[in-house]
Amino acid sequence: MLYSSMLSLIRKTNLNAFCKNYSSNVAPTTKLFIDGQFRDSKANDWIELYDPATNNLVTKVPQATQNEMEEAVESAKKAYQSWRQTSVLSRQQLMLKLQAVIRRDIKKIAANITLEQGKTLSDAEGDVMRGLQVVEHSCAAGTLLQGESLSNIAKDMDVVSYKLPLGVTAGICPFNFPAMIPLWMFPMALIAGNSMLIKPSEKDPGATMLIMELLNEVGCPPGLVNVIHGSQDAVNFICDNKDIKAISFVGSDRAGKHIYQRGCDNGKRVQSNLGAKNHAIVLPDANKEATIDQLAGAAFGAAGQRCMALSVAIMVGEAKNWIPDLVARARLLKVSAGHEPGADLGPVISKEARKRVETLIESGIKAGAECPLDGRNIKVDKYPNGNFVGPTILTGVQSSYECYKEEIFGPVLTIMYADTLDDAIKITNSNPYGNGTAIFTTNGSHARHFVNEIDVGQVGVNVPIPVPLPMFSFTGSRGSFLGDLHFYGKQGLNFYTQTKTITSLWRKGKVEVKSSVSMPVHN
Repeated sequence: MLYSSMLSLIRKTNLNAFCKNYSSNVAPTTKLFIDGQFRDSKANDWIELYDPATNNLVTKVPQATQNEMEEAVESAKKAYQSWRQTSVLSRQQLMLKLQAVIRRDIKKIAANITLEQGKTLSDAEGDVMRGLQVVEHSCAAGTLLQGESLSNIAKDMDVVSYKLPLGVTAGICPFNFPAMIPLWMFPMALIAGNSMLIKPSEKDPGATMLIMELLNEVGCPPGLVNVIHGSQDAVNFICDNKDIKAISFVGSDRAGKHIYQRGCDNGKRVQSNLGAKNHAIVLPDANKEATIDQLAGAAFGAAGQRCMALSVAIMVGEAKNWIPDLVARARLLKVSAGHEPGADLGPVISKEARKRVETLIESGIKAGAECPLDGRNIKVDKYPNGNFVGPTILTGVQSSYECYKEEIFGPVLTIMYADTLDDAIKITNSNPYGNGTAIFTTNGSHARHFVNEIDVGQVGVNVPIPVPLPMFSFTGSRGSFLGDLHFYGKQGLNFYTQTKTITSLWRKGKVEVKSSVSMPVHN
């Protein structure tokens, strides 16, 4: 069953009712996408995918076989040979068509994300929209792919450089943004003239499969984008295959470090977005109500399962007196299945994720933190089997606590105290991660000092989640990124291209050639 067929059933029924129609013996299987065709896998091993709100089985995801993965690469190699010769205008036309059908089907893709990943429908639509913006940006290919030139660099000598594709590339995607992250990857790779092999998260591959249907609809050449499924074996295949020239990865520290090291050892380019621990510094001169609203949204939205979630708030001076108001605001958030009207946050992705979040909350309490809002053991009456964790606030957290050192990836806000802005900056800079941070203040001098002194790649001033739009690049730093070139924007395009430089000499009149063994110096 293709995902469009599955979503057709979902639209006709409640998501729960849809899931109840399937038992472990009859659930539809997720297909591979190779050479423009959806294919049943011959895998012996399958991963069961459950709706996080009900823990009812939705689909079975194959652990692709070695032959299937090799076939996908061969298909991508073949497609690349013709695509690399395709005009920039033709590539641009493909992206223009793709952005139109993605925009048309945003709600359809979002419904699948909610079913498989659990986030609310509005948040899922935002997931698709942020990916769509990268597709739209890639439509500016004529400008993005321009090289450089200089005539008469020396007498009768000209130099020109071109941006050229690499070949077959690969994308390894996380579960938390099942539409946005693939759309960070393959549009930029394709517009540069490459082909791509995608491995979506085995926890929620449906959004990627729906987008593959759209690629077929708009006439994408077969094999230009292929999709395999699996876990560790599929990842290692991508790292080791000699025909894959570059790997884009977003996900956890452990996997990201493994992929970066193994990929680099095999001579590949790798860009690897890793974990995060994003700090918000709250000054007592900030707009209180606006700051509290933004903290609640950034800490608890998507059930905290964002690499840019504000999971730490450093309350400077008298700002700590705002904590009761923050707790009261968080209590108003509605926890339910993502498709339910008015839901503010849905479940976390799995039972294991819920257990880990609850364990880290408990570790903070045992270490000495207070817990004025405890989301463990929350009851959602309509969904008693869901992986729900309610908004949780831990106060008085110290940098030595496990709940601070670990990326919780759940709806948990840890609160620390600082006497001054400089003290808060020191806490943030001492953390190994550098993905994102924010300051809340009405004082421009304080904001400027913060921006200049903070050692974090993406900084917000009264902006809680400072994710750049795609004309810039996603610039997490320090322990949050491995590689030299970041995702999307100019850096993203440079990641998927190589530069060829041509130096030409055309002498006027009779040419006298004199041999020389000295290094040429042009004048």
